Amino acid sequence: MSPISPLIQLVDDDTSVREALAMLIATVGLRVAPWADPQEFLARFDRDAVGAIVLDMRMPGLSGLAVIEELRAQGVDQPVIMLTGHGTVAMCRAAFKAGAAEFLEKPVDDELLLAAVQTAVRAHVALRRQKATGREARERFALLSAREREVLGLVIGGLTNKEIARALELSPRTVETHRAHLQEKLQVQTLAQLVRQYAALVDEGPP
Repeated sequence: MSPISPLIQLVDDDTSVREALAMLIATVGLRVAPWADPQEFLARFDRDAVGAIVLDMRMPGLSGLAVIEELRAQGVDQPVIMLTGHGTVAMCRAAFKAGAAEFLEKPVDDELLLAAVQTAVRAHVALRRQKATGREARERFALLSAREREVLGLVIGGLTNKEIARALELSPRTVETHRAHLQEKLQVQTLAQLVRQYAALVDEGPP
């Protein structure tokens, strides 16, 4: 996790609730950015920050459900915890369908909210690390020659150097050379590391 504490975006039009929740969340060492206006929040909040969003369901002008739908449409990956003072099964279902990580009713239990926020933050930290690993893998993959990419695909497919040599009509020694070069470029030393690097690459999208 970054040495800078994660940032919680808190969106609630009720001043007293917003201030109380901000103080509560700060007790576990998390920074809080409070917002009274959901439209201002959408226009100005830090999308690159690691953390989570705590969002009230019922607000004038723009509902929490409309906000989370806009967040997902924009590709925002920060987890969203929905709060409402008038929860229904249908509302809860709609929130989860829109992508909410959690749905809590007001007055919210302090421990439940803190647990939900901390769980969401851990999930977002893990997601950002996974994405960073995938980007690094893709940058390294771009350094490979076309032949090295062919060899890599066959290695991942479980073929031995001799089998790869026959498949590509190369000498086993040439395959060994290509394999050594691609492992150097991908910064891996073992087959297990190579498979993990390739898995991270696939998670980011087709190579």
